[in-house]
Amino acid sequence: MTLILPHIDRLTPYALGDLPPEGSGAIKLNQNESPYPPSPLVLEALRTLGEEELRRYPDARCAQLRAALSRLHGVKEEQIFCGNGSSEIISLIVKGFIGPNRRLALPDPSFSLYHTVAASYQASSIAVPTRSDFTVDTELLMNSSADAIVLVNPNAPTGHLLPLEEVERLVSRFPGLVVIDEAYIDFADPGATAIPLVDRYPNVIVVRTFSKAYALCGARVGYCVAAEPLIAALEKSKDIYNINAISRKLAVAALEDREYTERTVALVKATRDSFIAELRSLGFDVIPSQTNFVLCTPPAGAGKPNAREWYRGLLERNIYVRHFEHPRLADKLRISIGTDAEMAAVTAVLRGLLA
Repeated sequence: MTLILPHIDRLTPYALGDLPPEGSGAIKLNQNESPYPPSPLVLEALRTLGEEELRRYPDARCAQLRAALSRLHGVKEEQIFCGNGSSEIISLIVKGFIGPNRRLALPDPSFSLYHTVAASYQASSIAVPTRSDFTVDTELLMNSSADAIVLVNPNAPTGHLLPLEEVERLVSRFPGLVVIDEAYIDFADPGATAIPLVDRYPNVIVVRTFSKAYALCGARVGYCVAAEPLIAALEKSKDIYNINAISRKLAVAALEDREYTERTVALVKATRDSFIAELRSLGFDVIPSQTNFVLCTPPAGAGKPNAREWYRGLLERNIYVRHFEHPRLADKLRISIGTDAEMAAVTAVLRGLLA
């Protein structure tokens, strides 16, 4: 007799990037984190935490954070739900809107956590192939016989952005739930967000995170924007106090300094574009990226290392990047964008490995 439910026993956990040993001085470019610290206002908020914020239960509705997000996006507070990272919101979406024996479709390759979460709630996930250039085929998604569609936009790990007009065409024609995961939208071209669709289409949930552009991975704060009935359903499904008082305070402080966020995002985008040019000069094939990472194929040929060997070569030199076993990604590396100095060091190592 086993105490573990069979579908959980069979579950393959989501694969995280390797964590360098503490104090190793590694260049860590495998989890798409910000290379810059959070805003000074965030650090000041951290220093001014009082004992009462630790002793008292936090506001379960996250009223202050929702009000700040309402002002930022021009939506009602009742259209916003805040979660313990976007990962909690993903779980609640599958729990509350899909559930056992129903089907979730998403492009392939994409953020594989959705497959893991679907399996944990006994839902089916359908991997809909992207085109040969990794662009998303919305017709295939709509014809997948799914009950819900997930669109990570820009997509991870490819970096591709589906234009907003194509996103709206999908939303307007698909009768079920459409989840648009915009974890990397701050690094994309302006005007790409699907949040304006929320008021026109009651079947849309737009998911966001503070982990990337706001440099708050460790705080674990995410949110989503949707029609009020969907938000009310998420509120029913969540744990009572799903965001702690410290994380909520830091997220509010981050929103108060949009100028800092926009400046660091601009730095990352400039570094990304120059790094792509460097990679191409070394013979790498690079997918155009609208994110804070690049997906690239090392030069192939007799005597040249394959992608896994490139990955190991970088790791031996204390540089952490990502290699996937997915059949369409096995010949590629995903490299997060760090500081200019970090990317120069990576380029120098790649040039040395080529030689």
